[in-house]
Amino acid sequence: MSLAPAPAMAEAPPIITLVGVTKTFPGVVANDNVDLAIRAGEVHVLLGENGAGKSTLIGMLSGLQQPDGGSILIDGVQTRIGSPRQALALGIGTVFQHTMLVPTLTVAENLLLGAPWWQKPKKEALRSRVAEIAGSLGIKIDLDAVASELSLGEQQQVEILRALLRDSRVLILDESTSMLTPAGIDELGALMRRLVDRGLAVIFITHKLKEAASFGDRISVLKLGRKVGEIAPERFRGLGEDELIAEIVGLMFGKRAEDPEEGHFTARILPSDAATVLEIRDLALAPSATSPGLSSISFDLRRGELLGIAGIDGNGQKQLAEVLAGQLQADRGSISLEGKPVEALSVGARRDSGLRYLTDDRLGEGTVGSFPVSINFFLKQVGSPPFWRNGIEQRMEIERRATDLVREYDVRTPSINTPIGRLSGGNIQKVLLARELAEGAKVVIFNKPTYGLDLANTLATRQRIRDIAAAGKGVLLVSTDLEELLGLCDRIAVMSGGALVGTVPNGEHARTEVGRLMIGLAA
Repeated sequence: MSLAPAPAMAEAPPIITLVGVTKTFPGVVANDNVDLAIRAGEVHVLLGENGAGKSTLIGMLSGLQQPDGGSILIDGVQTRIGSPRQALALGIGTVFQHTMLVPTLTVAENLLLGAPWWQKPKKEALRSRVAEIAGSLGIKIDLDAVASELSLGEQQQVEILRALLRDSRVLILDESTSMLTPAGIDELGALMRRLVDRGLAVIFITHKLKEAASFGDRISVLKLGRKVGEIAPERFRGLGEDELIAEIVGLMFGKRAEDPEEGHFTARILPSDAATVLEIRDLALAPSATSPGLSSISFDLRRGELLGIAGIDGNGQKQLAEVLAGQLQADRGSISLEGKPVEALSVGARRDSGLRYLTDDRLGEGTVGSFPVSINFFLKQVGSPPFWRNGIEQRMEIERRATDLVREYDVRTPSINTPIGRLSGGNIQKVLLARELAEGAKVVIFNKPTYGLDLANTLATRQRIRDIAAAGKGVLLVSTDLEELLGLCDRIAVMSGGALVGTVPNGEHARTEVGRLMIGLAA
């Protein structure tokens, strides 16, 4: 890892200053009293795991959201960034993780979007300006190329160029390396250095410590909505590699007295003869425009074991869960349930065999919002007895069993005939739990089961997960909440770039070891 911050120089006055900025959503404090200063000539790295508050902070600087408290100063003047258009007018350009280019238009047409509609497009002036900027940055831009035909790295260069054409002084790069090749990442790093050499300020959001150390001048770390530390350029230069790693890992994943208590893990001893219930070998899935795919995934899950899958969101965790459930077809590899291959089975057949999946998308995928609670309990059994016979719905049987499940799982609903979309997220989750834990479950795969739930429902769901494992079922828990995984799981496997990069037994040092794997370091 190369530590290459800029040489020592006097600090420039901030272009943007955040003072005590706070932003809340129902049940969540996304940003909590954050102070931040963004200076010209610096790559200011924002580090933090999922839920740390980085995206919300960027949303406010981009004019997409408004702070609930605190102040944003531009050149020392308190300013309200009321819209994306106003952010651009203030010189703040943003390149989001996923491209905002119109794929069917040429590069030139994309760059001209947003110009006054009543004026004839100034294509020759555009070519001249693009040639000037691209030449000074050492990049090549084909204005006649169709956007969809460009590589992801080339699309990002076009997005950066668009921001520079609008005279941006601050460029925000939001997870810009997540879908790039290693060579593309290095090219972006070199481009960032050329941008700050021109006097721009770059805000670089990443999860990866190697990128932060290689490309950054200043590092700020966010955790649970708070800024928990900052490493200024002069200190950055004075730290050795091991010291830098230790400090950042401690800030990102260390437990502090003021952090909310998420519960403690009580070590469980599985019987030495506990059988393997799920066996995964060499599972692979080709990458796509929005996913890194899966790369030779192999692991075992024993009866009664709770195995966590950790990682920054978007590293293939959802694809792994959907391949196991049968919603995606793997390109190669095997999936065995109690020694029997199931990779060729349909979603329904896998479920009948005892492999159950709770999606993270409760309303869009897990339920039909306009259908009553009673029917949603049995969506995956439509047409099957005893709830349907010869294609005819057995309403009395459905209502009888639904009434039992409402009572057993404490679903708070006015009636079993209430459309499920009217229930709270916690009660919808209870319906999904009841459906998947019905008779015959052997392995249960949870994908972010407590996301968006209030504290009471979060704690209840976690206890239910413990009870499932205690009953001898295998549990695979996919979560971006490290505290949740540390509080529940016997082992924690970490995914990065579609691959399993390590598995850590839960215990005294698990937090640090998992944290290191999550930001691209060996445990």
